[in-house]
Amino acid sequence: MKTFYLTTTLPYVNADPHIGFALEIVAADTLVRLQRLEGDAVIFNTGTDEHGLKIFQAATANHQTPQDYVDEYAAKFKDLATLLNLSVTHFVRTTDPHHIAAAQTFWKRCMEKGDIYKKMYKVKYCVGCELEKTESELVDGKCPLHPNKDIEVIEEENYFFKFSAYQQPLLDLYKRQPDFVQPASKMKAIVSFVEHGLEDFSVSRLKSKMPWGIEVPGDPEQVMYVWFDALINYISTLGWPEDTSTFEAYWPGTQIAGKDNLRQQSAMWQAMLMSADLPPSKQILINGFISVEGQKMSKSMGNVIAPKDMVARYGIDGTRYLLLSLGPVSGDMDVSWKQFDTSFNAYLANSLGNTVQRVATLATRSGFSFALQPVAMNAVVIDLIHQYRFSEALTELWGMISRLEKQIGEVKPWTLTGEPLREFLAQAITDLRVIGLTLQPCMPTTADAISTLFGQEVIPAQA
Repeated sequence: MKTFYLTTTLPYVNADPHIGFALEIVAADTLVRLQRLEGDAVIFNTGTDEHGLKIFQAATANHQTPQDYVDEYAAKFKDLATLLNLSVTHFVRTTDPHHIAAAQTFWKRCMEKGDIYKKMYKVKYCVGCELEKTESELVDGKCPLHPNKDIEVIEEENYFFKFSAYQQPLLDLYKRQPDFVQPASKMKAIVSFVEHGLEDFSVSRLKSKMPWGIEVPGDPEQVMYVWFDALINYISTLGWPEDTSTFEAYWPGTQIAGKDNLRQQSAMWQAMLMSADLPPSKQILINGFISVEGQKMSKSMGNVIAPKDMVARYGIDGTRYLLLSLGPVSGDMDVSWKQFDTSFNAYLANSLGNTVQRVATLATRSGFSFALQPVAMNAVVIDLIHQYRFSEALTELWGMISRLEKQIGEVKPWTLTGEPLREFLAQAITDLRVIGLTLQPCMPTTADAISTLFGQEVIPAQA
């Protein structure tokens, strides 16, 4: 049996889940559901990133201990599995004792390699990104991603990772695997970033200034930089370093991330893996940003769209459809409730729902019995899903539905009797069984309903 491992990023637990992460995790779930249908053994990982200055400050402002704060928010992200009908197998928290131990083991391996050293430094730092910023990355002295947060100046003695030593190994990796990052535009961006030279980055903070983090092995005055700690979740969740059998069976894995994670996932993390003498990731899939009516989502503007609000309005599968229809690799995406309402009514309520109901009603009234033949998933749709092109996959699938709708309008089967009606219904039911089966990865509850209605057997697409 082949194995397949897919992980999302771990969202910071300083705010409720929004549709940006909902898109990421529904896209991931669609991919793993397809892999299972095709017979693979799957691990699907997500979780929560719970350390760092941003979390410490948010907990303090909320008059909570950091642990109480992250416990409360981690539960909200864990609940997404039920809210969005996700087939998650692993949920890792960076405050888990095993993850903490794994991060410290990983640190020691990089230290033994000679890739971690200590020095004094002064840097401009965005708490929102939890990243150092060069002057060229700032706009009017602010981080363009977090313009409402002041840039902090950090001056202290910390540990550094020899990122600069991995410029050529990273370029060699990208050359060996030109589709390592998808879409191609993001692959081009990360190659350009690495070609321009890499600077060593800080991997620790003084515990006296930032007490919420994993302690550096052998130095209780320092805690690990949040990105160094969090990235290790992708292997700690597999039981690394103790459970070598699971790790070796499933790693390397595929990772899904937003475009603001491009540098961390496809360069920093890969260099860290190389330093620890571990294989690089299999592939990095990058999403664009979601804006609402042309504006960045923010609490202050009151325009944040939460997945729980979408589910309340459109149901679970309706929400999954609307998210997947956005892309997610087509670049940045702009949405609105009006746009969602229009798409839901046009494609789900009126198109799919009406077509299924009309054929089912005709079949029931006809009194015919049908010898059902095995059907396979639509190969074109499945290939598009494998390529992470969900909106195109749904367009192809809804093309099948539209053709059946058109045929119903032209044939007017309610006017037919006898063999002509039997032949029409036999073909229409076959088409809907293919549609139902092919919908399984994207809209599993709807797919199950169609399959049950028309006697579907789940048979994977043939190569």
